[in-house]
Amino acid sequence: MKNIRSISKYLAFSMVALAMVASAAAQQMTQASAKVVRIKGDARFATANNVWQPLKVGDVLGAGAIIQTATDSRVDLVLGEKNAMAAEPAKWGDVIQYQPEVEQDFVRVWENSVMAIDKLLIADTGADQIKETQLDLRAGRIFGTVKKMSAASKYEVKIPNGVAGIRGTIYDISAAGFLSVFKGSVVIAYTDGSGSIVTQVVVGGQSYDCSTGQFTPIPENIKRNGEGAERDSHHGPHAPPHHFPPPPHHHVSPTEGHHGHHGGGGGNNNNNNNN
Repeated sequence: MKNIRSISKYLAFSMVALAMVASAAAQQMTQASAKVVRIKGDARFATANNVWQPLKVGDVLGAGAIIQTATDSRVDLVLGEKNAMAAEPAKWGDVIQYQPEVEQDFVRVWENSVMAIDKLLIADTGADQIKETQLDLRAGRIFGTVKKMSAASKYEVKIPNGVAGIRGTIYDISAAGFLSVFKGSVVIAYTDGSGSIVTQVVVGGQSYDCSTGQFTPIPENIKRNGEGAERDSHHGPHAPPHHFPPPPHHHVSPTEGHHGHHGGGGGNNNNNNNN
């Protein structure tokens, strides 16, 4: 009985200590940044001044930045590592079999997409790192890999009608609410057509469509695109880089999407092929 009391006291003390560490770390959190490590095609970004500028490899973006990709274009970002560099191109045959791995917090913004970096904070407690990441996917699709996080860390992707909470996961999500999880699990909460709040857990190997409430295996095109993106996140592209002439910039509202239609570019997320 005496031992049980001692253990209880120890656990209570440990919980209080952990809470104090998390609170102190939260107060010491500093702004982190996202590094652009690869671009295919045409992309641009804006900051708080709402002035759009061409996006280039090597650009470092902070909270408040909005990224927009054109047709047949994509952008690769590494979050929280301003000195990140794109990997050298891998040789054909280097990857014999796909085995998903997570080496960094990586995001690929697919074509016809608009994504804002709402929050990117980091704190080092000495024993661990606490990160707080919030991305706002306003149109189109993104793919991401997330390293294992500390218990106090948080990684969220907002979509127009909900938010996905991600922990140590490889995922692909559209603004229309089509979520695919390659590894790990994601909790998504959203407002359905009747106005009710729905919360759903999606695990590795599953896709979930918020518009229908249905689970399916990951579609082949999303699986293929995700495998390529995951390899690129730590191996680099599997072919020499191509150079594409900049496509014409049609007007895209950062809040309403492609051609001014809300959520444009995300509505056909599970049928688009991104090469």
